Amino acid sequence: MLRDKNLIPLSHQHQRALALCVRIDRAQPIAEAGLGPWQSEIEQHFEQEIRFHFAAEEEVLFPFARKFAELAPLLDALIAEHASLRELFLQAGKRSMSPEILLVFARQLSEHIRKEERQLFESLQRLMSPEELNRLGTKLGIALAEATQSCVLQNETTKLRAKV
Repeated sequence: MLRDKNLIPLSHQHQRALALCVRIDRAQPIAEAGLGPWQSEIEQHFEQEIRFHFAAEEEVLFPFARKFAELAPLLDALIAEHASLRELFLQAGKRSMSPEILLVFARQLSEHIRKEERQLFESLQRLMSPEELNRLGTKLGIALAEATQSCVLQNETTKLRAKV
């Protein structure tokens, strides 16, 4: 289903986070000595965008979605995943991720994003009226206003390279 214009700002943020997950996956194996630059980029991504993204979802999107009883189990799961992901972002900020945890992080974040896109967003587009989606989009725009619009800069270690 084509993404409703009111959900596109969240979808764009999802795309940037998925790109990070793909790069982590393709860089495997990552040695312990190479973790610092990855954790730095993860921390930067959280500070510039993801913390605002999570807040917008929890304070705006999820309350809108709670109007639909059939979405309650999904919303409960997404909130629990936010808590788990916050812990992983915190580990990156403390530079305490192991190579295995870095891979777990990328997979959990990727699965979480796909769940939101494929289940939550699709359901909301089906269940909400155009007027409700417009109200949601306005509130999301306000909630996301503080997120940095610049790209997170990759460093030499975290750049995606072609497979040889």
